[in-house]
Amino acid sequence: MTARYEHTTDGPARGSLRLLQLYPRDMNIYGDWGNTLVLARRAQWQGYDVELLSYDPGDELPSDVDILVGGGGQDSGQDRIKEDLVKVGPALKAWAADGVPMLAICGLYQLFGHGFTTAKGQEIPGISLMDAHTVAGDTRLIGNITLGTEDFGAVVGYENHSGLTTLGPGARPFGTVRVGDGNNGKDSTEGGRVHHVIGTYLHGSLLPKNPAVADWLLARAVEHSGATWEPEPLDDAWAERARTVAMSRPR
Repeated sequence: MTARYEHTTDGPARGSLRLLQLYPRDMNIYGDWGNTLVLARRAQWQGYDVELLSYDPGDELPSDVDILVGGGGQDSGQDRIKEDLVKVGPALKAWAADGVPMLAICGLYQLFGHGFTTAKGQEIPGISLMDAHTVAGDTRLIGNITLGTEDFGAVVGYENHSGLTTLGPGARPFGTVRVGDGNNGKDSTEGGRVHHVIGTYLHGSLLPKNPAVADWLLARAVEHSGATWEPEPLDDAWAERARTVAMSRPR
C-alpha cells in the first residue's frame, strides 16, 4: 500500500519524507496505527509531503525510506512475521546504521533484539538490531506508565506485556520508570535505544501524548532525507491535556 499526504502549509513543500509502516497487518494493536498517523500529520503541518508505505510478509521491501514505525502484536502475529523479519533484518540493520529513525513497539521491539524465549522454552529469533533479549514472564505488566527521559522529558503511555526484556551493554534505555514496570519490573528501565532507533512497550498510542518524541523522530527523518529540520511552533494543548490525564490515572 502507498498513500500520499500533501503538506498543509502555504507555498511549496519543504521536502518529502518516505514513511514505512512495518507489518501493519499483523503488528498493529492497542492503537499503534496512531503513531504512524501522528508522524504523517505533524510532518504535513511542518510543510513536508509524506509518502506512506507499508510492508507485510510477501511484499517487496522498499529500497530506501526516511523513517520506519512498527507496532505490537499478539504471539500469533509475531509467529506470522518472524521468518520474514529475519529475511529483511539485514536491510533494517543497514538502515539503522545509516541513520534511519525507527519506532518499534512491544512485540516488534522484542524481535528487534536477539530473540524471545517463550514460556515453553521455544526461541523465537530476533534480528539483533538492538542489544536486548526477552523471556516470557508469569504475569502481565499492565497499566499506565510514566518515564523520565534524557531527551524528551516525561514520557507517558500504557504498557501491556508479559515479556521480560533485559538490555545488554550495546543498548541504552528509552527511559527510567517513575510509575509502572517497564522492561522487566526490576531494573527500572523501559525500552531501548540504539542509533536513532527507539524500542518501547508503551502503547496508547505513544506519539499523540508525546509530541517531543514524534518531533525528534521527524527531525532525524528530515536529516536523513538530506534537509535541515527547522520546525515551526505547533499547538500541542490537547496533547498536554492528554498527558496530564494519563499521569493522574492510577495503575
